[in-house]
Amino acid sequence: MNKNTSKIIGCSLAVTFLVGLATTLTRSSMIGFFDVLPVFIVMTLAIGMMLYEAFFTNKK
Repeated sequence: MNKNTSKIIGCSLAVTFLVGLATTLTRSSMIGFFDVLPVFIVMTLAIGMMLYEAFFTNKK
């Protein structure tokens, strides 16, 4: 399997899991948007770092 194909599959599965985990918190009626905002910020940073590491760094 091509390296880029496996990177795309792996990153898409990880992003799906992280987004599903973050959106599960918003379904609760006891938790407001501002309570979940730090989770969305951390998830966005984690996804960004994962994609940068997988596709944009020059590995020797």
